[in-house]
Amino acid sequence: MSQNTINYLIHDRNARGHAQFGWLDSYHTFSFGSFYDPKRMGFRSLRVINDDRIAPGAGFPTHGHRDMEILTYVLSGAVEHKDSLGTGSVIRPGDAQIMSAGTGIQHSEFNPSSTEPLHLLQIWILPDQQDLPPRYEQKAFPLEEKRGKLRLIAAKDGRDGAVTIHQDVDLYASVLEQGDVVNYHVKPNRYAWLQIAQGVATLNGEELRAGDGVQITGEEQLEISTNIGAEILLFDLA
Repeated sequence: MSQNTINYLIHDRNARGHAQFGWLDSYHTFSFGSFYDPKRMGFRSLRVINDDRIAPGAGFPTHGHRDMEILTYVLSGAVEHKDSLGTGSVIRPGDAQIMSAGTGIQHSEFNPSSTEPLHLLQIWILPDQQDLPPRYEQKAFPLEEKRGKLRLIAAKDGRDGAVTIHQDVDLYASVLEQGDVVNYHVKPNRYAWLQIAQGVATLNGEELRAGDGVQITGEEQLEISTNIGAEILLFDLA
């Protein structure tokens, strides 16, 4: 830890909200729906991380959003997306997808498979301004670009091929195999959130499992490793 100070707080996977509707099994890192915890109202501009498992052939019918940056990160299976902009796409593991709801957008999300379950993370980030024009963007990032390294997949300036997000956030993804180590420096006056999407990872000697999130405040040198394999998302936040 920098300066012998603990600059992070672990949000335990077992303290998440949980909703189950037969076709949907969802865990909520932050307050969402009927789950309310005043200590879990989001972190900086990060507002929602929902860990959703959707049964074959099921999904969310058409519904609306506004003034939110919504990212979908698929861990297994595929999700079919349709929206009021006329976008129709299938999002698969390795893709980064963002929908800027802006002044208002309607969309649906379904598992198009009749046999394979869908596992995804639904992420909401507050935009840096309201009433933006709605937009949709999706890009594929090969596994080789994320294996054993942090790959930028979303950023305000869309640099390095990342999708563009209307907020001062850099979002990195990494797939770690046994023995892999990645390092990241959280700069002064920045914040970070580490989400363990799959597997088991170690952050600065602390073991974390799928569903755990870590809130990082203040300058910190991060060392992330795994002994068995993990997939992680790291948010660098204003």
